[in-house]
Amino acid sequence: MKTIERPEWLRPHWALMLLLVVALLLSGQPARAEVVQLNYIVAVVNDEVITRQELTKRYLETEKALARQNTPLPPRNVIEKQLLERMITELALQQHARNTGVRVDPAQVERAIQRIAEQNKMDVPTLQATLERQGQSMDSMRATIRNELLIARARERDVDNRVTVSDAEIEGYLQTKAQQGAETEYNFSHILITTPENASPEQIQARRARADDVHAQLEKGADFAQLSASSSDAPNAMQGGAFGWRASGKMPALFADALKPLQPGQISPVLKSSNGFHILRLNDKRGLDAALSVTQTHARHILIKTNELTSESDARSRLLQIKERLENGAKFEELARQYSDDGSASKGGDLGWINPGDTVPEFERAMDELKPGEISQPVRSPFGLHLIQVLERRDQDVTQERQKLQARQAIRERKAEEAFQDWVRQIRDSAYVELRPLD
Repeated sequence: MKTIERPEWLRPHWALMLLLVVALLLSGQPARAEVVQLNYIVAVVNDEVITRQELTKRYLETEKALARQNTPLPPRNVIEKQLLERMITELALQQHARNTGVRVDPAQVERAIQRIAEQNKMDVPTLQATLERQGQSMDSMRATIRNELLIARARERDVDNRVTVSDAEIEGYLQTKAQQGAETEYNFSHILITTPENASPEQIQARRARADDVHAQLEKGADFAQLSASSSDAPNAMQGGAFGWRASGKMPALFADALKPLQPGQISPVLKSSNGFHILRLNDKRGLDAALSVTQTHARHILIKTNELTSESDARSRLLQIKERLENGAKFEELARQYSDDGSASKGGDLGWINPGDTVPEFERAMDELKPGEISQPVRSPFGLHLIQVLERRDQDVTQERQKLQARQAIRERKAEEAFQDWVRQIRDSAYVELRPLD
């Protein structure tokens, strides 16, 4: 099966769900036949419904994914209950996005499909043919991507753009890091048992009992991934609850403190947060040595954005004409001021000194291949098409300003993730949900 690389334009958890769907569609395995005598409503979410057929389809996809991960399959009724709750939350988030004015341009969906095809070394017709051989449709993929983009846009507006980081928080982070020495990075997995907003003492006690039961099973040697699939309320539950590698400064302090004394394979106690109850398993850990220096690149560019009025072929043609003028002696800064759609146009396209990771991967890869003075061919990124020129490079010691920027990014990422979980819970709890029998 082809490995689906993660697109940079999607946020963590919701991107994982989209990639799981795409991987399933491209798995090359025949779709499993399922005889459904009747289709009926299994849940009402505000003014929309989830049907038995939709739930069955999600179950079969999950069954394949767990089998490929060699994760023991929990009982079907347990899996379906977990999946239905996730589908309810997803639908509530999509409704919130639509009802609060979030719109996804069809062109954005088509660009996303193009990127997915390229990341899997296909063109779009080949991707469509692959889907059709598996009994799937391009329209289904478009709907999935559109819904994921809706949620991502709403998260950016309601959560990410509202996260603030104070100078005092940055100073505190740097002081703590200096006291601790080299930062530790943890590879861990996570089970979450959520508590509703404004939960009663009885509800909290019931969720705590559920978390204690899961913890007791883990202590007796139960499979973590299987319990994640059957019991966790986290978005990545069907991926075994895996978080991958995270630096201690980029996770909640509650998690970092719990993971610090653990050895690989060990389980944390049950942890309580505002979202509910957590259980962590440490898979591995390693030290992070701060880099003493980085290679910086001084570059400039001309950007032509693509939209309804400017196609990709039009943008590429315009940039090739500009490149020809540059090769014939025209000044880069003058053409950048005249033609570039980027905010750097007023500075002649000058981006200043760029550190590794400061730009999107497509831009950075193309920039890194250039020699000083060289101008690239048109380079596509999520922002449009670029002409890039590298002016010079240097090795630079990590400055205090750079350390503060890294601290700000780490704190922002941690706070955004915590705020996102609260936001999801609030929207889910405020939705009108009516559950119907599954059988």
